[in-house]
Amino acid sequence: MADFYKEPLKGTTTVAIIFKDGVVLAADKRATMGNFIAAKGVDKVHPVADKMAITLAGSVGDAQTLVRVLRAELELYKYGKGAPMTVKGAATLLSNILQGNKYFPYFVQLIIAGYDEQPQLYDLDPFGGLIPEKYTSTGSGSVTAYGYLDAHFKEGMSEEDAVRLAVNSVHAAMKRDSATGEGIDTLIITDKGVKRLPMQVATGLLSA
Repeated sequence: MADFYKEPLKGTTTVAIIFKDGVVLAADKRATMGNFIAAKGVDKVHPVADKMAITLAGSVGDAQTLVRVLRAELELYKYGKGAPMTVKGAATLLSNILQGNKYFPYFVQLIIAGYDEQPQLYDLDPFGGLIPEKYTSTGSGSVTAYGYLDAHFKEGMSEEDAVRLAVNSVHAAMKRDSATGEGIDTLIITDKGVKRLPMQVATGLLSA
């Protein structure tokens, strides 16, 4: 029993989609330890700058540590350079951190997204692999989410259509992945900044 409670909190579905004027990020709120639902209100979508955010999947402790490190590095860069770091720069920084710790890795899958002169979206694996994407999903429910994303994604989508696709992709994962659940957290990034969507609004966009 003691070994069971040493397991890290994990289990998730996160989704990110580039649309015509920005990026939408969505994730569920559940964290698990094995088959035990350990928490029902975990924040997995975190703003890290004025026009940048990150989604978390994997070990909660590892992911939260990386969010704190990234926020600090972005602030230091902004004050040192007099301008914010680009999304690609932040993604590369995270990639280097993950690669530098590959022998004692952070057990995470990360999506970092934001808006520079245009929307940007990058998928990172635990060892620092960095891939630009137009849409992506991470976590235990991502296989199911990808089925919905692949069937419905279109380039140049409107904000409402992209949000609808994101929340329905996470919702699809909830139906099949026991580690995904407890509602959907949704964040929208445009050239105006970061906006969190009320959960009841996201719920209202679910397909029948």
